[in-house]
Amino acid sequence: MPVKLHMFPLLLISSSACAWCFEQAASRYGLDPLTLQAIAIQESRMNQNAINHNRNRTGKIISTDYGVMQVNSTNVSRLVRYGVISSYKDLLSDPCLNIQAGAWVLARHLTKCGQTWQCLGSYNAGFSPALASTRQRYARQVHTIWLNLRRYQANS
Repeated sequence: MPVKLHMFPLLLISSSACAWCFEQAASRYGLDPLTLQAIAIQESRMNQNAINHNRNRTGKIISTDYGVMQVNSTNVSRLVRYGVISSYKDLLSDPCLNIQAGAWVLARHLTKCGQTWQCLGSYNAGFSPALASTRQRYARQVHTIWLNLRRYQANS
């Protein structure tokens, strides 16, 4: 879903409120904080209460995404096992925790397929060869937001 440029300053205001969360998560996982912010803007428009149900072709819910970074439910059991969260509700109630979890997911993906925009697309579309065009489209969308964040930061 493309970000309208006239909405960009509003998104930056909300992102500045938790900018230190992005900085902390980026530092912990060796990522760029602006990349994490760009993903959060693309995924949820920085909405900590965002919930998205992913459905298969028949309409059956196959997974759910939670919070600012839209952390997928396929990661919840591992996060519980590691003691990071006690349930998916923690991903909705604590945006900084959600950003940390999203950074952890992204870092795992980048370790698997490399530090490229194409690989970043796997954050949204996974690794299936059948979803290559979805990964590319998502990566372009995040890259555009990232460029706007850099421009805004440079002009501030």
